[in-house]
Parts: sequence; structure tokens; C-alpha cells
Amino acid sequence: MNLLRYSLVAVLAAAVTVLLRSGPDFSPVAVADASPVVQTEVPTLAPMIKQVLPAVVNVSIVPKYEQMQNPLLQDPFFRRFFGVPEQQQQPRSTRPQPVGSGVIVDARKGYVLTNHHVIEQADKVEVTLADERTFKAKVIGSDADTDIAVLQLEDPEKLSALPVADSDKLEVGDFVVAIGNPFGLRQTVTSGIVSALGRATSTEGLQDFIQTDAAINPGNSGGALVNLRGELVGINSQILSRGGGNIGIGFAIPTNLAKSIMDQLIEFGDIKRGFIGITGQPLSPELARAFGLDGRHGAVVTQVLPGSPADKAGLKTEDVIVAIDGQEVRNMLMLKNAIGLKRVGDTVTVTLIRDGKERKERIEIGDSTESGAPGEAPSDLLDGATFGPIPDDHPLAGQVEGVMIHSIDTGSAAAYAGLRPGDVIDSVNRRNVTDMASFSKAVKDQKELLLLVRRGPASMYIVLR
Repeated sequence: MNLLRYSLVAVLAAAVTVLLRSGPDFSPVAVADASPVVQTEVPTLAPMIKQVLPAVVNVSIVPKYEQMQNPLLQDPFFRRFFGVPEQQQQPRSTRPQPVGSGVIVDARKGYVLTNHHVIEQADKVEVTLADERTFKAKVIGSDADTDIAVLQLEDPEKLSALPVADSDKLEVGDFVVAIGNPFGLRQTVTSGIVSALGRATSTEGLQDFIQTDAAINPGNSGGALVNLRGELVGINSQILSRGGGNIGIGFAIPTNLAKSIMDQLIEFGDIKRGFIGITGQPLSPELARAFGLDGRHGAVVTQVLPGSPADKAGLKTEDVIVAIDGQEVRNMLMLKNAIGLKRVGDTVTVTLIRDGKERKERIEIGDSTESGAPGEAPSDLLDGATFGPIPDDHPLAGQVEGVMIHSIDTGSAAAYAGLRPGDVIDSVNRRNVTDMASFSKAVKDQKELLLLVRRGPASMYIVLR
């Protein structure tokens, strides 16, 4: 019996040995009293984030109005004399207040990308890094149409910059990370995917937004949108929200657009917007069938401005533009961006369809401040506002003549007077205006402006002094 028992034990031991050698993995990690779980590889973005965070900064400003307080109004007698309300009698703080974010894109020269709307009211700008160092910054240039601004840090040293990726290679579904300072909370990271590309949130300016569901909140403006390699693909700019908070619809300016604007701002200090002198509309399926172009995409030319580059190149109404320099044009937004980001004097090849046949025309890019394209009026009273023809998609298009306000700085005298983007100006000092030429002539050298403004179905007079 003992011999049989020893034989069975030997057989069982041999069987267990075989199972341990050839069967399932019974290593210590797999058993209940094994080593801690942290030994197992866990997916994480932490290494990439550590590399990126030093290049994302907090932007603080002292607003212009805080530096424009009349010293006489610090005296209670003069405050009462001028009728300053009680709630305005307290002196305002001149300490910089956090308003947004920025991204270092050139460590050696100290260049920082941010949004125009972050610094447009700034009298002074300060930038705070992740390591708590603070630098004074000057505004190199700012562009309201693309919402891009470039800052330069004074005496930059030991900075980290983000590598800039080709945003044209982004695809819907790519993972992205948004980094910024929402609500003044420093160095906040959120993640998501690219929800859509080529978005526009209005008909004004140059817009080609990346849409993402990575959480973007107030204070994130100007911050970084990066891919999983830690490369900058966008500058956070806007959110779509009913209550002011994140609902998963955020917008970032693609780096290719931002870099194009940045290069011009650094070189010239401002932007000379390219134009060729046409208005148009998307080639809808109905129009495509009418023109015998089923299955095609493009932009239909509805007007060619006399004397414009497009007119000189021979473009005509009903031409359908399908490409610029070989890049497909699917709609007016793509055409507007492709032309608006070119430099004045550049030559582009426009591929178009006329009478069912494809042809190519060479056009030299003109200056948008000429020949009726949106631009500033020659009057200090209207500084901060840009004016141009009434676009075809405006509710008053075809009903009235005049010029439309295309953009306006919120802190400008024109904004304080009550003017708004989309307003149509019928007359200046009781003289009718029909285009940019007559408008510019009417406002030039005037000490006071009496504007007849149409806003929707209503009209009103606005005075600027």
C-alpha cells in the first residue's frame, strides 16, 4: 500500500511539472498574492505631456482702459463734477489678469502664438511659464480675420518650443490633446479626437477650423492642440456653447494657416490680405445639374470686379473654379482661404470650368485694400473696423447699395458708437455710398461722421466724432 501511495504521488508531481512547463502561464503576476499590478504596462500620455507642457504658457494682460483713467477722476470733487457713478469711483487694479493661453513656437527668439482676441485690448502683456517664470512680452502683430497674434518674450532664455506639424495631414478620428489655462487653472490637459475639418463658424474672416471634442473652455484660447507625437496641429480658438462651458464642440486654427499668418506678422507687422476680385457661391447639386457638371464640386463666380486681377486674367461670371495651384476647391470657404492666405504679388494657377470645358488661368494676387475688397476706411473715426462689398449671402444683398462692416474690434471707437459686423452703411454725411471707392471718398478727412446704417429690417443714424 505504501508503495502504491508513493507511486501515485510521484505521478501527480510529474503531471504538475508538465503543466507548469507547457500549460498556461502561472507566473506570480497572475495569482492573487502576486506583485503589484503596476508592473503591467498601462497606456498613458504622461511622457508626451511632460515634453509639451513647458511650451504652453499663460497669457495675462493689463487692459488699455485701465491705463487710460484720467488722474483728475481720482479726486472725489472731480468725480462728482463729471458725474462719474459711484461704482466707477474705485480705482482699477493695474496688475496683469490672466485672460488666455499661448504656445512657444520659437525658443531661441521667444515667439509665442496666441489668439487675436486674447490680446486685442492689452496695454501690457505678461507670459507665465509652467515653471512659474514670468516674462514681459510685446505684441509683434495681430490679425483679427484669422484670430492669430504673435508675441515675443523679452530676454528669452531656457525656453521649450513645440514642433509644428503639417495640419493638412490631419484626419477625422485622429486623437488630439488640448492644453491651456481654462478659467485661470494652470496647465490643464484634456483629450479627444478630431471631430471634423474645414469648419466655419461665421461668414467673416478666414476660417478653416479643426473641430474637436477635447474639452476647450474660457481661458483655453490661444492654447495648444497637439497630436499624440506632441506636435502642434492647432491653436485653440473658439467653442460652441449655450451656457459658456464645454459641450464637446471646440474649434482650433490649423497650424498651416496660423504659421502663414505668423510669418507675415513677423516680417511685416501686419497682414496684406490677398484677393483676386470675385464674389461667388458654392456649386450646389442643383447648380451643378444646371451647368451640366454633375458630381463636381467648386465655387461659382457670380461677379467679377472691374479692373481686378480676375478681370484682367479674363475670368467671367458662371466660371466654376475647381482648384487653386492644383489644390481642390470644393466651396467658397476653401477658395476664400486659398486666396486670402497668399501674399500680394504672388501668382496662382486657377483651374476652372467654362462651358463644360476645363481651362487654366494665371492670376496675380492683388491687395485686398484696393478695388473694393474688405479693408479699413481712411478715417481715424473708424479705426478698428473693416469695410467691404455686401456679400451675396447677406440678407440685404441685391436690395440695397452700400458697404458692409466685415469686422470690428470690440474696444474701438466705432464699436462704442454702436456699429456692429454685418451692418450696411447707406450714406455718409447725407451722401449715398454705393461701393468702397465712394465710401472711402465720403469719410476721408472728415471731423464728424453721420452714418445711415441698416441692420436687418431697421435703419438708424449713428454719429462719430
